[in-house]
Amino acid sequence: MRIALARALFIEPDLLLLDEPTNHLDLHAVLWLETYLVKWPKTVIVVSHAREFLNTSFIDKFRYNAKRAALVQSRIKALDRLGHVDEVINDPDYKFEFPTPDDRPGLPIISFSDASFGYPGGPLLFKNLNFGIDLDSRIAMVGPNGIGKSTILKLIAGELQPSSGTVFRSAKVRIAVFSQHHVDGLDLSSNPLLYMMRCYPVRVPEQKLRAHLGGQKSRVAFAKITFKKPHIILLDEPSNHLDLDAVEALIQGLVLFQGGVLMVSHDEHLISGSVEELWVVSEGKVSPFHGTFHDYKKILQSS
Repeated sequence: MRIALARALFIEPDLLLLDEPTNHLDLHAVLWLETYLVKWPKTVIVVSHAREFLNTSFIDKFRYNAKRAALVQSRIKALDRLGHVDEVINDPDYKFEFPTPDDRPGLPIISFSDASFGYPGGPLLFKNLNFGIDLDSRIAMVGPNGIGKSTILKLIAGELQPSSGTVFRSAKVRIAVFSQHHVDGLDLSSNPLLYMMRCYPVRVPEQKLRAHLGGQKSRVAFAKITFKKPHIILLDEPSNHLDLDAVEALIQGLVLFQGGVLMVSHDEHLISGSVEELWVVSEGKVSPFHGTFHDYKKILQSS
């Protein structure tokens, strides 16, 4: 993504077209892109679900360009000539409903005790991690790409084992994982009905998964991981490929969910609306951040 974005910006086109440019970028890169686009002197058209990115990049850009009144007025006149688009009356509603677990395992649910991890033949990524997750946890992990956030999710889920120390999981806890690359786990030659029937007896519309858009595939993935009524949901960049309405529905679903949530995300609107704690992953450690996501952004912008 960074290479494709750099190539598009490097040639300084008269018309810059960006399709979901923040997908797969970490917060550091998103903040840089916001600043760059505010000062972009030419025309830019963006398709994006990232609400704060749109607000910052284009409301601030308008203010920046307001100093050039003649340019602003010419663009307003150009917009007037485009005419008006009728209001969309029957825009479909989205709904994410995460079922409430029938049981509540006793504490501890998940705990790391001096857990260290490194891939075979490589250096330690994390050393002496100590933290816990329970059914009341609402946490977002933040940090630059490549720092190991997805690796921590795999350690929590049991997909990886620590090199030393222990990761305890209650024998009764059910964990659901939404992967950043969830499409890799779907049979795209099948349709949602057949795919879900292989796992669970459920009826869903018959249409091949390959023909579905990214957001529709995401909803199939969510249906799969939550069917067993998990106690803990692990989300790795869940808002990628979801539009604004779907992200809003996801927030509402997570707020109502009666279990623990740990997500990796750079989506400020999603994080601010659905979690209560921030954990910063840096230099092989996971540390609580005492402040809001906006406070965290300010620190990154000043560094």
